Amino acid sequence: MQGPLDIVAPIPRRHSALQPLPDLWARTPSPASSRAVSPTSSRHLFPSGHRYHSFSVIDEAGDKAPRAREQDGGERGGMGRRWVRWMLRSGLREWVVPSAVLASLLVKWTLGLGSYSGEGTPPMYGDYEAQRHWMELTVHLPFRQWYTYDLQYWGLDYPPLTAYHSWLCGLIGSWVNPAWFALDASRGMEEPSSKLFMRATVLASDALVYVPALWMFTRVWHASRSRRTQNIALLTLLFQPALLLIDFGHFQYNSVMLGFTLLAINFFIRGQDLRGAVFFTLSLGFKQMALYYAPAVGSYLIGKCLYLGPKDGGRLFIRLALVTTLSFIIIFLPFLPPFAPISSILDPITRIFPFARGIFEDKVANFWCASNVVVKWNRWASRAALLRLSTLFTVIGFLGAAIAPVKAWLRLGAQGDKAVEDGAAPSVMHPVILLALLNSSVAFFLYSFQVHEKTILLPMLPLTLLMSAAPLESTTFKLAALANNVGVFSMWPLLRRDGQAVQYIGLLLFWNRLTGHNPFSRGTSLMDILTVFVYAACLSLHLLELVYSPPARYPDLFPVLNVLISTPVFFFVWLWSIKSIMEARWAAGGLSLGDKDAGPPSVDGDAQTPVVEHSTSSALQLPLRGIGRERGLRAQSLGFAAGRRVRTGSKAASVNGGD
Repeated sequence: MQGPLDIVAPIPRRHSALQPLPDLWARTPSPASSRAVSPTSSRHLFPSGHRYHSFSVIDEAGDKAPRAREQDGGERGGMGRRWVRWMLRSGLREWVVPSAVLASLLVKWTLGLGSYSGEGTPPMYGDYEAQRHWMELTVHLPFRQWYTYDLQYWGLDYPPLTAYHSWLCGLIGSWVNPAWFALDASRGMEEPSSKLFMRATVLASDALVYVPALWMFTRVWHASRSRRTQNIALLTLLFQPALLLIDFGHFQYNSVMLGFTLLAINFFIRGQDLRGAVFFTLSLGFKQMALYYAPAVGSYLIGKCLYLGPKDGGRLFIRLALVTTLSFIIIFLPFLPPFAPISSILDPITRIFPFARGIFEDKVANFWCASNVVVKWNRWASRAALLRLSTLFTVIGFLGAAIAPVKAWLRLGAQGDKAVEDGAAPSVMHPVILLALLNSSVAFFLYSFQVHEKTILLPMLPLTLLMSAAPLESTTFKLAALANNVGVFSMWPLLRRDGQAVQYIGLLLFWNRLTGHNPFSRGTSLMDILTVFVYAACLSLHLLELVYSPPARYPDLFPVLNVLISTPVFFFVWLWSIKSIMEARWAAGGLSLGDKDAGPPSVDGDAQTPVVEHSTSSALQLPLRGIGRERGLRAQSLGFAAGRRVRTGSKAASVNGGD
């Protein structure tokens, strides 16, 4: 007698009007069980030679059959998918995640074997020396001098949580070898043992915060997907090239800030809003660039408070305000009474927000640097005028992130859908928050004041999260892969100065092969043509750098050309985020037609086509083509929800944020 089958979920079916391959399901025989089974555990149910077609085989565009896609690129999903399948066939299911994490640690450590920012370049060296110097001064000086001591030599300019992290690392390092962090005497320290310790601190910080946050995301966001899909998503995220090159090559601790933000997202999705608020506060307390995400997070939480109503929503709002305020007070406590005069709080704040530096310092692939080729902003306007102008542009840029989550929550409430599953946020809100984070962060990168090239990591996080487990032929996957590659390309002048050329080429080739992205595919869509054109421009610039030296009159010719190639791609990502967030809000709460008497949309069977009823009893068919699993909009499977308690008419489960 055979053992029980691994039951996962019924296979969702599209309506026949939206089915790109009408006879595909007819060719797929149903299993003998009344419940659907996993493809990996049900091969004996199908005749030999039959190829099982999962739902992921169906392309959203619907213009290619599975056999044609196999001829185009072989096994879909790239090297990562093939490796996961091989592990499953070999009976090593439980070793997929540990092996992936260990492989990522090996790659990160290998990147650290190369040079770093400022190696052997006195007197200021680079970001590596800045991080080491902060460990030095936090270990030896009292709190009140952390933000005032010798500011001309890498003065501390990050929030207190970075200072505490530096203090802890410096304290451990001083126990090993006090000479590594001797006050003033250790400046420019480049001993091999010291570099080994510094590299180890980045690896340990990443492993303690960012890697667990990635694993949790794949289990929370992709909860209704197969374990194989979750593991493939984890591979895509673990080896994101931009973050690895900056943190483990150039040398920084961005993964800690991004890890705290990702933990906050995970808790928001689970409905544990108070915990999410704490972790987002920690992200802000580690690096001020996390403010790029603040409009999206604030809008999401305010929208949920409005959704819950005056009583429950008001209670949640008060608790969120108290938790956030208390978290900030704890972070800044050494600079507040009774530990320090109230004026001491200005020391970290003035260092955190350096408005005196100007609109930009280096060549960054954003609006200001790209347009400066023609406009010459510093000649045309004063610093104060540019600050106001950049603020205006930035606010306009993230309006979608500030409005869409609130409207999506309100539309859900207007439909009267108050069902809450274990306190978790409705699944239709999941893509809304990620797209809002993308829209907000890319708007800050393009338009805000004093942007560094490394801050492209912030919009790359939500975009890569959306990319994880998206269909290979979807626009989301293609655009996210293009933006990740161009994001690394935009940092090439920085990586070149750091001596990271080999790491730059090797990691890009590895990640694209791992995810299954073909930079020069022979597709005929507009996205494919744009991708080939952008990659050709990037390669042409690299070849030009090899054979031609810039004239003395234009020493920054190549960095400027890099900016002019990269900025349009990021601008396109910003436009796509606006379009996608509007579609996600529509999918979450229906399309507002301006009719006050219009009722909530209803779904006819499994057609996935909402019918919006007008007061005149007419109906408007609104097809949802293109708003599907590629943006995380998943049908809630019956098998997944059968064993869970669903409470209707009560909102108490989400009032406390699940805490």
